[in-house]
Amino acid sequence: MMMTRRFSPIAWSINSNIYEVNIRQYTTEGTFNAFAQHLPRLKDMGVDVLWFMPITPISKEKRQGTLGSYYACADYKAINPEFGTLADFKSLVKKAHELGQKVIIDWVANHTGWDHIWTKSNPEFYKQDAEGNFYDTNNWHDVIDLNYYDHGMRTAMIDAMRFWVKECDIDGFRCDMCHLVPLDFWFRARVELDAIKPLFWLGETLDVPYLQVFDCFYGWRWMSNTQKYYRQEINLGQLKDVLNHYQYDLPEGTFPMLFTSNHDENTWNGTEYEKYGEMATPLAVFSCTWNGVPLIYTGQELPLRKRLPFFDKDEVNWNGTPELQTFYKTLLQLRKQHPALQIVAKPEILVTSDNDRVLAFTRKNEGKELVVILNLSAQDVDVQLSNAPVQGKFTNVFTQQPVTVNGSFSARLKAWDYLVLTS
Repeated sequence: MMMTRRFSPIAWSINSNIYEVNIRQYTTEGTFNAFAQHLPRLKDMGVDVLWFMPITPISKEKRQGTLGSYYACADYKAINPEFGTLADFKSLVKKAHELGQKVIIDWVANHTGWDHIWTKSNPEFYKQDAEGNFYDTNNWHDVIDLNYYDHGMRTAMIDAMRFWVKECDIDGFRCDMCHLVPLDFWFRARVELDAIKPLFWLGETLDVPYLQVFDCFYGWRWMSNTQKYYRQEINLGQLKDVLNHYQYDLPEGTFPMLFTSNHDENTWNGTEYEKYGEMATPLAVFSCTWNGVPLIYTGQELPLRKRLPFFDKDEVNWNGTPELQTFYKTLLQLRKQHPALQIVAKPEILVTSDNDRVLAFTRKNEGKELVVILNLSAQDVDVQLSNAPVQGKFTNVFTQQPVTVNGSFSARLKAWDYLVLTS
């Protein structure tokens, strides 16, 4: 029996997109105020939701690199001075809201850094071995695990989350490795915090029971399988099986976040071009047109062809207008404006004359239609839609040229090329 959601997603999140902000690397200054200069550009690009990697202070004990990991928190209710002040962050949130954008922050509830203030004030908040030593169960050098058997800790954690909602007016949380934290904690957190204002809950997980709480989860399965496909370890049919899973095996109202890169992927596994080569571009088209929530990571609009270090400074080089600014703007505006890209319009995979190399699908809603054809191969292809339930006059969204689709429709696509048509 299909599991049901316990919470309904907040209305504005359903057809949104997410942009992950790596404050440290975004500008020379690496501050909230410096990043704020990019808000109008990101708004023009069509960005709806700004996800900030953790903004809390970083522990000094067992710190990795020169600046440490954002994910080794030293105080849940303070700002990392590297980025500026609490007033600076409040101002940034206010500016984003004035532009019609939402702000979510990264929340690391499973562990803290070794010198978090709780290690002194409330050592019972942590897991301890027989000798009373703190420890971590995931082989992460710079963090220690929290003890969710301690209900005082749970209350303090929710109180810390409440601080950011009430004090800074944030709009939600991206919850780091949320499946490492008991599910009943997230139920309580959502009930208590949504009572302040309805929030967006993004969970870094694939654990299906957690989708009762979280509105959006990580599309890791798609990401890992597209890598396997690019390496020719699986075929396109197996890739389509992942899409069927997303369509039919998830609780109603839960959607995958689709991406080719994020902070972890870029640093540890390689840039999207290391992982996918030129297939990165049609995959970006897919992320913005399939039934999910697309994620764009810091600098992907440049495009970003280097790995950003996790523990040290190495800024993104914003030199002039980003090369892919218009590409993403076209996709994000289409996603916002076209009825067939509303969440209610479920995709239908189309049969083509080249099912081993071409992924094609259509979406329909309110009498309008979208057709997406992706050449996921390094060869040019001549592709025909075979008995497709698609007829009529369309527009190529990237060239604005008219296109007639009928029973004899065919298109020549170059290697890794794509076609997005709208009626």
